[in-house]
This record gives sequence, C-alpha cells and structure tokens, in this order.
Amino acid sequence: MKGKMKRPIQALQSWLRRQPPKIKVFLAVVSAIAALVVIRLVVYDHDNLFIAAEAVHALGISVLIYKLATEKTCAGGGQITFQQKVDEVMERDDYLKRLPEIRSEYERISDSAFSVRSAKMPGLSLKSQELTAIFLGARLYCSYVMEYDVHTLLDLATLTTTVWVIYMMRFNLNSSYMHEKDNVSVLYVVVPCALLSLVVHPTTQHYIMNRIIWAFCVYLESVSVLPQLRVMQNTKIVEPFTAHYVFALGVARFLSCAHWILQVIDTRGRLLTALGYGMWPSLVLISEIVQTFILADFCYYYVQSVMGGRLVLRLPSGVV
Repeated sequence: MKGKMKRPIQALQSWLRRQPPKIKVFLAVVSAIAALVVIRLVVYDHDNLFIAAEAVHALGISVLIYKLATEKTCAGGGQITFQQKVDEVMERDDYLKRLPEIRSEYERISDSAFSVRSAKMPGLSLKSQELTAIFLGARLYCSYVMEYDVHTLLDLATLTTTVWVIYMMRFNLNSSYMHEKDNVSVLYVVVPCALLSLVVHPTTQHYIMNRIIWAFCVYLESVSVLPQLRVMQNTKIVEPFTAHYVFALGVARFLSCAHWILQVIDTRGRLLTALGYGMWPSLVLISEIVQTFILADFCYYYVQSVMGGRLVLRLPSGVV
C-alpha cells in the first residue's frame, strides 16, 4: 500500500524535474498564489501571520539550540553512506537508458563513498547568525521606540537565542566550525544595506535616525540567509538539523510576505501610503518577496527529500 502511494509522488517529482526553468517558476508562482488564497480564507486576523512567522523562526532557532547542545558540533554529525550515493544515481531520470553504464557508475561512487564517509558535512553559517542578530537588534530597537507591543517581546526572545547560538559557535564549538566554507564577507552584505537605507527609508513622522534603522533592518533581513546558502552551495550536502532550520526560515519568510501582501489587499493599498511615499513602500514589498524566493528552491528540495525518506539533503547543481 505504501509503495502504491509513493508511485504517484515519484512520478510527479520526475515530471517536475524534467520541466524547463520557466515552467518551474510559473508553477511556483501559481502555488504561492494558491497558498495566499487559502491563507486569506482560513486566517481571519492577518496580523497573526506575522506572529506565526516569528514563532516558526523561533522554532528553527530551537532546532539549532538542540543540535549544538546535544551534538556539540557546528558541522553535520551524519555520514554519507554508499546507499545514499546509489540513491542519487537511481533518482536521475535517464538511468534506465544508461543501464550499461550503471555498473561502472556504482564502482566509481563506491570508491568516493569511502573517501567521504569519515568527513564532516558542513553545517551552520556563523556569519548568517551574526547578520540575523544585527537585524533583530535593529528591529528590536525600532519596535521598542515606535510600537512596544507583542512583536517587541518576540524579537527579544529570538535575539536572545540567536546570541546564544553565536556564542556557542564562536567560542565553545569553534573547533568544529568550518571557516573555509563560510566565506561570504559580512561587510559585503551589511554595507549595501546600510547605504540603501540612507537613500530609501520611511517618510513617517519618526526621527530620521529611527527611520534609517528601520529601513536597514528590513533590507538586511531579506539577505541575511545568503552566507548560509553559500555554505550549502559549496558542498551541495546539508545535514538534517541545518536543513530543518533553513526550511523553518523559508516558512517564516513566506508567512511574513503573506502578511504584508494580504494587509495591502485588505486595506486596498492604504497600507502603502501609511508607510510613506516615494520608493520605500515598494522596496518593503520587494524585500519581503525577495527573501521568500531566495529560499523557495531550497524548500522544494527539502520537502522532496523528506517525502523520499532521506535524512541528508542533497542539492542538485544550480540550487541556492
């Protein structure tokens, strides 16, 4: 029965892999729109979406805390087995046409499997965690001086746990941190966001410095995950806890983006005018959409991996 249930899923996955990039993008957009429609019908108070996004982010941080506290390592604790290598070959759409080559392929991957079995898989990006702490600190300050509501407490809790993760990675578990894989400079991310916030920021009645900091945290949040994606891009292999965390980020970013889009729809565009005039309202929406689509590809392969019963996530070329 279980095998019969898997066959349609595998056929769908195979069909999706064969589609050109434009079709995949179209299907992703249609799926996102369908999800927005469902959320709008199911969730009556759309402000709860932002709270849900913060809760999912906190859940992802909790996964990291559990990983660091139990495994005592920043890198992956798993191993790449021969069977996982075999599965990678068998998942290719054209393997039936290449039966004469399968034997030599197995011999090659058998040798390579033994060479990587004892190697650690890359895990967390310290730089992504540091960027997360920076934008959370900026957002916490803005929330405190501008609103001071439940979002302030959520940001404080998330910032506290993120700082703990940074402390563990930088000091207690630094020997397991793969510096050479985490090779995106923080300045390359922070400086453009800071410069953009000086040029484009809210035009509300708050102090100019507070408005600039607000814009800075919005821009930085949208790209803070880039170092983590770079770490995964360098190896194409993601250990389970890191995969769970990045997937939680993807879900949180989607819920946050859905919150903004539905708020704009519900207010018939009045929310954009409340944020100010000029380029700022448009950049807020663009930032939310960008940070969602940055992680969309990864989330697809994460779901595919979980449905296939594989703990170690293997990313194909061109992803993230």
